[in-house]
Amino acid sequence: MAVQEQLPREILIGGEQNYGSVNQIIDKVILNNGLHRKWFYITLLLGVMGTGLMLVSIGWLLYMGIGIWGNQIPVGWAWDIVNFVWWIGIGHAGTLISAILLLLRQQWRNSINRFAEAMTIFAVMCAGMYPLLHTGRPWVDYWLFPYPNILGLWPQYRSPLFWDVCAVSTYFTVSLLFWYMGLVPDMASLRDRATNKFAKYGYAIACLGWRGSAKHWHRYEQANLLLAGFATPLVLSVHSTVSFDFAMSVVPGWNPTIFPPYFVAGAVYGGFAMVLNFAIPIRKAYKLEDLITMKHIDWMCKIMLATSLIVFYGYAMEVFFGWYSGSKGEIDLTVYRMVGEYKLEYWMLIFCNCVAPQTMWFPKLRQNLWVVWIVAAIAGLGMWLERFVIIPMCLQINPLPAIDRPYHPTIWDIALFTGTIGFFTMLMMLFVRALPTINIFEVKDLLYKTIRSEGKSEIIKPATAVGVE
Repeated sequence: MAVQEQLPREILIGGEQNYGSVNQIIDKVILNNGLHRKWFYITLLLGVMGTGLMLVSIGWLLYMGIGIWGNQIPVGWAWDIVNFVWWIGIGHAGTLISAILLLLRQQWRNSINRFAEAMTIFAVMCAGMYPLLHTGRPWVDYWLFPYPNILGLWPQYRSPLFWDVCAVSTYFTVSLLFWYMGLVPDMASLRDRATNKFAKYGYAIACLGWRGSAKHWHRYEQANLLLAGFATPLVLSVHSTVSFDFAMSVVPGWNPTIFPPYFVAGAVYGGFAMVLNFAIPIRKAYKLEDLITMKHIDWMCKIMLATSLIVFYGYAMEVFFGWYSGSKGEIDLTVYRMVGEYKLEYWMLIFCNCVAPQTMWFPKLRQNLWVVWIVAAIAGLGMWLERFVIIPMCLQINPLPAIDRPYHPTIWDIALFTGTIGFFTMLMMLFVRALPTINIFEVKDLLYKTIRSEGKSEIIKPATAVGVE
């Protein structure tokens, strides 16, 4: 049975738009060189400088070894794993918006899914560096994969670390295919509108000969739904698998059974915060208010609020488990978090992830872009602090008090993390410059459904067919 077409209940496109104006609003960001102001090039330059710092840090790490980091016994996992889990979490919003909301027929996803998907790809690229570098010998990291070899080297299939390799690599592959699949019709539109010869050829190759025929659309819809079906369980499984790195151990603070859903909720919370941090400035800079409306901002704020409450519950359960267990190690860890050397980081975590998001209960504050942007930035910081509290702080309290020693990151820990942020920023700026930040054909489809829902008899003048100029 065919799925009944759902008409949007809210107006998700502002102004008096038609197919031609939608093309112009989105394409101008790419085709109009004069639209990019000084802030764009400054941000891009900062990203390039950060990427350079990252490459220098990696080069020095490969030359000297991981001893340049602050990792030490008993804190063998430190900033590298903290940053790995944080970056993986940042990438969750893209797949959630793309896959789950697509299967649930949520029309409000259409204007924000493209750059959310791009964030997923770039964040997983940043995350993937850390486990490879953490091994100390990244040139033999292929040993982590099950390949036929005469030495009989096989991964330990019962280890959650191997599950990480499988889950993250699958997540990256499916997310990349999903992202590229959605770009194909829009790159055909850019192919037909581009005036630069090299850009025209580039988009022509990238769009794979798309002509917008019924056969093309049929195959596209089939492939898109298939990839959405693959990606949906990945949203839940990837960060659950990452949580098993901790939950399968016997380290105090790492073994609560609540970790998988608690980690997934935190990833969605941090991912949507990062989407807002990029969407709000881009929306303002390129005058995309008619396509990324306040309704989109409002929905993302509500999702942040809902997931923050789940995370808050997880923190409360951690304290309860520490007390209820009766274990000296668990009780000592709970007390250490609250009053120990890193108590400031712990209470900042509570403020960032539990207190600040409560502002999103109020509609007036959800409509204030400055408030939303600041709360989203605080949420990103809070999710990084959560990983810091979980990983190094738990390892400092161990059954051998004689080797307890505080963990402190080195300049190279900070440099590599700063470099990955620069790398991520550079990729996002290049994405904004070269590819549509908003899904053109899905917005046109939404525009058509919006006109139908309003009961208007006039037909939108189709200045262009999707993907055919």
